Amino acid sequence: MKTPAFIAAFVALSLSGLAHAQATDDSPLCTDRPTKANATCPVPEGHWQLETDIGNTLHDAQGANKTDTSYPLNPTLKYGLGGATDLEATWAPDVRVHTRADGNHQRRHGQGDLVVRLKTRLYSSDQASVAVIPFVKAPTARSGLGNDRWEGGLAVPVGVTLPAGFSLTLGPELDYLADADGDGHHTALTNLVNVAHALSDRLTLAVEYWEQRNWDPAGTIKQQSADVALSFAIAPRFQVDVGANFGLNDQTPDQQFYLGFAHRW
Repeated sequence: MKTPAFIAAFVALSLSGLAHAQATDDSPLCTDRPTKANATCPVPEGHWQLETDIGNTLHDAQGANKTDTSYPLNPTLKYGLGGATDLEATWAPDVRVHTRADGNHQRRHGQGDLVVRLKTRLYSSDQASVAVIPFVKAPTARSGLGNDRWEGGLAVPVGVTLPAGFSLTLGPELDYLADADGDGHHTALTNLVNVAHALSDRLTLAVEYWEQRNWDPAGTIKQQSADVALSFAIAPRFQVDVGANFGLNDQTPDQQFYLGFAHRW
């Protein structure tokens, strides 16, 4: 099934449930952006939530080879199913890649891969919360922009409330990735530590350390980054955010900058 048709089906299947949504919902907006950390809270039952970049650029230099990747939009659409569960779909309609190597330039652009996730909160209290997020990536990207392979994994975000208005998020994740040579799959392990603090009633600062160990048969890849982001609540159900990620070793993209927003209705 082509990606636009899939998204249309996703909307149609959930539309009937929207009629049963509560007339009002006072729960605060909770998002999986702007950093790489996943929140433990799902979208409330019967509600939609859109989280998207409206500008995302990534730069990576490996010796004389340089690659710039940009996403004009990178939307995630969520729908609250109830029972502390939501369904999520992410698909970038336009990915642009510019590579420069030995004086040669190559530009590619087109749609990206489709990622579908199911988030379920397993535990929640005033002090801590835990969720599980199984996901699958469908190879819908244009040739040259993806690896044309199915992949998936499981994320288990853990949120902890700290004193003085701070919060801590841990993000262990096990990925099942395609081998670089296209023959088989292997595992990768992702971990992160995210600390956030509300600077005011509307403004929140988050800092994060992220790493991934990818045990590809062709050679283990270890990536590490230091991330920082700000989010601002314009309204109870609408926020804007800005962030930056900085690679800490040669195997990690050097820098990434992004701007985006989230809205629930």
